[in-house]
Amino acid sequence: MGAAFYNGPMMPVRPRLAITGGGTGGHVSPAVAVIENLQRRSPSPQILYLGSKSGTEARIIPVLGVRYAAVSTGKLRRYASFENLVDTGRVPLGILQALVHLLRFRPHAVLATGGYVSVPTVIAAWILRKPVLIHEQTGTLGLANRINARFATKIALSIPGSEARLRTANWVITGNPVRSVVRAGDRETAARRFRFDTAEPTVYITGGAQGSHAINQAVLRGLEPLLRAAQVIHQCGDSEGTRADHEALARRTLELDNRLRSRYALLQYVGQEIGEVYALANLVIGRAGAGTVNELAALGKPSILIPLPHAAGDEQRQNARRLAEAGAALVLEESEMSPDRLVSLVRDALAAPSRLGAMSRAAQGLGLADAEMKIADLLLDLAHSKGGSAA
Repeated sequence: MGAAFYNGPMMPVRPRLAITGGGTGGHVSPAVAVIENLQRRSPSPQILYLGSKSGTEARIIPVLGVRYAAVSTGKLRRYASFENLVDTGRVPLGILQALVHLLRFRPHAVLATGGYVSVPTVIAAWILRKPVLIHEQTGTLGLANRINARFATKIALSIPGSEARLRTANWVITGNPVRSVVRAGDRETAARRFRFDTAEPTVYITGGAQGSHAINQAVLRGLEPLLRAAQVIHQCGDSEGTRADHEALARRTLELDNRLRSRYALLQYVGQEIGEVYALANLVIGRAGAGTVNELAALGKPSILIPLPHAAGDEQRQNARRLAEAGAALVLEESEMSPDRLVSLVRDALAAPSRLGAMSRAAQGLGLADAEMKIADLLLDLAHSKGGSAA
């Protein structure tokens, strides 16, 4: 069966749409991209977002002007733990809370972008016979979306070929949504923000929204040679496990001479300036979460990827391998990472502009354009064709 690529919507009604997903920034980013697309439409639909009380989505979504409701949820773990018993008990409560919110809002359709927070809302939507669209960023359904798929009306996939792992025909290939802010950066504006020289190469180092202690430590111990090779924007994280890293890196920065210090921008969190960071970066070093690799593909950014060991379903290693096999990235296993090895890879990459250009073109070749529009269209289709009785 050939891949079914989505080509456009039916005439949409003015619907009420419920959206859920989160727990991590990787699950929130595609939801944000779809919301932005929906908000640009006329008339724009009413949107209710159901998320956790303290996840990334609780901070990001209300800023978009979207109504937000928190539901209880438990983290889904693939290993035995007493916490599983505690969290399992939260899921029924989350379903009841989601039922209350959905009954009050009366959505025509529901979109879930994954993460454990999405499960109670998807089950509640199924109980209420609301059409559900789920979106999967990786090549294999994550644990939450494997549960959600049982209740889904349609499954949107990011990667052609990943449908072979499904036991259903209700899928469509859309690609992975990208937030508008990611594409909005200007290189000259970014250089002024960070006081960097556009004639010099810039490397963006990130461990994701939470940060990475392992990457931070490699940068800390190799900071001086790294800064001789390139200007560096380093997002080190603002989580319990990385706050001490930020303090250590800040102290190390003060020990540098003025020239090297001027080539280093240390950030705990990157928000709306992410587009500028990407615009300035000649090379990106980071984890291989679905959100990161999707942005790299959309922007055509060469990268050195350090997959998170023991990621659920080994998805980060699979993501990194996909880019590496296409010639878009180099892969450095965390177990093999050292300051010297990291610096060596950066120097070698920056010393070969033609290779960086080839990696950039390879990355661009992996992305599917307009995924956020396609998913928004699919959601409107479901609202129009199956959700009209919600009014």
